[in-house]
Amino acid sequence: MKLCRFRLAGSADPTIRHGALEGNTVRQLAGAWPAALSPTEQSWPVDRVELLAPVAPSKIVCVARNYQKHAAELGNAVPGEPLIFLKAPSSVIGPGQAIELPPDSARVDHEGELGVVIGRECSRLAPGQPIEPYLAGFTCLNDVTARDLQKKDGLFGRAKSFDTFCPMGPAIETDFDWKCARVETWVNAERRQSGVTTDMIFPVDVLVGWISRIMTLLPGDVIATGTPEGISALAAGDVVEIAIEGIGRLSNPVRARSVR
Repeated sequence: MKLCRFRLAGSADPTIRHGALEGNTVRQLAGAWPAALSPTEQSWPVDRVELLAPVAPSKIVCVARNYQKHAAELGNAVPGEPLIFLKAPSSVIGPGQAIELPPDSARVDHEGELGVVIGRECSRLAPGQPIEPYLAGFTCLNDVTARDLQKKDGLFGRAKSFDTFCPMGPAIETDFDWKCARVETWVNAERRQSGVTTDMIFPVDVLVGWISRIMTLLPGDVIATGTPEGISALAAGDVVEIAIEGIGRLSNPVRARSVR
């Protein structure tokens, strides 16, 4: 099932609803997210709704340099254990919303990634303990990065956490084989990144368990599992898409941030 969150387009009703993407239709779901959701009789065509980010996380835990070739393209060594950082939840946007280029940065890059969405509280898993009972599913994620500020600061916080720097969606796929999935990034219909999760230095099960032994993962939290090689700069007017077969395509336009 492809779980989504949505509002009715063109309506004064601000209610955020849970739904299931079924082709070109969104079926409303009722019940507690994620395990107790069930279909209702109410549905809408996709063009009648506004798809939102499929989850509102309390934290986004990102994994750096988890593909060897990406580490190499930035001139970094391959880490001996997962290298993690946090991305501000306020950076999250949904499908179709604009990535805004801040005036503080002269280079903003895309980073297409597989996002892991936590479905139930997850803490202190033993090495090798199955992760599946703790997962809601998987989504497309773009870890947008102000690359020049990352280099200037020597840290990740500012460069990764500008508003609009974490597009996610279009849905959470609950039935997904994370062990062998292709992650691609397209800019203006040109493929820039293409990698397979089998190339991850630390696979999804290792990451979830390792992170759970550092911090408690709460329902709705997201782990961004790292990006393949091929990062490149974005410019105003671009359209960037993250495509993961079995999940879908996350598309976002790019624009300069207006000065207030």
